[in-house]
Amino acid sequence: MDSSSVLLSPTLLLGIVAVILLLYMLRNSLTAGELRKEPPGPRPWPLLGNLPQLDLKRLFASLYEMSKKYGGVFTVYLGPNKVVVLAGYKTVKEALVRFADEFGDRDIPPIFQDVAQGHGIIFANGESWREMRRFALTTLRDFGMGKRMAQDKILDECHYLVEEFKKHEGKPFDTTRPVNYATSNIISSIVYGSRFEYDDPRFKNMVARANENVRVAGSASIQLYNMFPRLCSWTKDRKQILNNSVEGINDVHDLVMGLKETLNPQLCRGFIDCFLIQKKKEEDVHNMETYYHDKNLTTSVTNLFVAGTDTTSATVRWGLLFLAKYPHIQNQVHDELNSVVGSRQICVEDRKNLPYTDAVIHETQRLANIPLSIPHKTSRDVTFQGYFIKKDTVVIPLLTSVLYDESEWESPHTFNPSHFLDKDGKFMKRDAFLPFSAVIISCFLNFVCS
Repeated sequence: MDSSSVLLSPTLLLGIVAVILLLYMLRNSLTAGELRKEPPGPRPWPLLGNLPQLDLKRLFASLYEMSKKYGGVFTVYLGPNKVVVLAGYKTVKEALVRFADEFGDRDIPPIFQDVAQGHGIIFANGESWREMRRFALTTLRDFGMGKRMAQDKILDECHYLVEEFKKHEGKPFDTTRPVNYATSNIISSIVYGSRFEYDDPRFKNMVARANENVRVAGSASIQLYNMFPRLCSWTKDRKQILNNSVEGINDVHDLVMGLKETLNPQLCRGFIDCFLIQKKKEEDVHNMETYYHDKNLTTSVTNLFVAGTDTTSATVRWGLLFLAKYPHIQNQVHDELNSVVGSRQICVEDRKNLPYTDAVIHETQRLANIPLSIPHKTSRDVTFQGYFIKKDTVVIPLLTSVLYDESEWESPHTFNPSHFLDKDGKFMKRDAFLPFSAVIISCFLNFVCS
């Protein structure tokens, strides 16, 4: 056979090349498709998303149930807004620790944009937030958070709380207000440099507004506003939050003005003094406006006051409820405190010798947890646990799923201090213990001891 007869014709050669290129492109397309596989989730309705499948009054419970079906990373649509939910200890820890940069930005819901306007240390992003957060952490540390100075403030306030309880002479009463006032006063003494009397009208109104805003912010109407801000801006609850915020900022402004008049650059009485002194330094050095301005100050102070009031007091009241419900646990705590502390004043250093009491406090935080973390947002495109998540996607770490994770806790839905005790009865740290915020342990310890 002539060798020329086996040569490929130009047409056939081009056809083979085209097929090879097509197969190559198809393979790459499939690979990219696998890499860009998005998290699963329930099929959304037009405009409504998955709202028909969610209980907005207990959103965390609905998301927790969905996680059992769709896994640790899944998608849900809150109205038209796409949200990725992270559930379970391993998933949440991996996202917030190993992928801290990718999941590090915060999503600011419309209601908090209205209130904070990009200022403060909670509902903000960018350089202003980073600087305010750094300053707050440094200042609170300097004022002894976790040290002797803060302990003394807590123990002083516990004395006032116990005296308030004694006024009821053993009769049943609602602990909400006195516990709120006590926890608020602890953060107030650090922020303002002094505490308030429980019957101070301004203080009572400040606490009431803070609690109301936290409660209303979780209402169905506010959640609908966050999903449809243009349609639901008229809601009564939104107007109430905005009115409370304005009144709260006015109170803070008045208190700041009073501190300005007696400011001594050589002596910081509290967070506000430190801020004002730093503001003056920045203005002198840079001769221009910095992040240390009045709006950041009033918003940061409001953030600290609310964070130090509602969540902490709620945790303390849950602890009292658990002790009342389980008298055998209460008796065991009381016996341990009597044995170790006796009649003297308790201190944070006693904690290492109070393993059972420490376990009860941790179990209170675990079971009576703050179910939803502040929403996060992806800072860039990320492939996480095999799923592709686009930049600027809202991400909700579901803390309830961590603290109730059946693979991490022996009896996740039961109040069981043994979760934090080893076989010898010594206190045992648990990696899956990720509460929203740490309760003021000394406050609770001191009250139980009294």
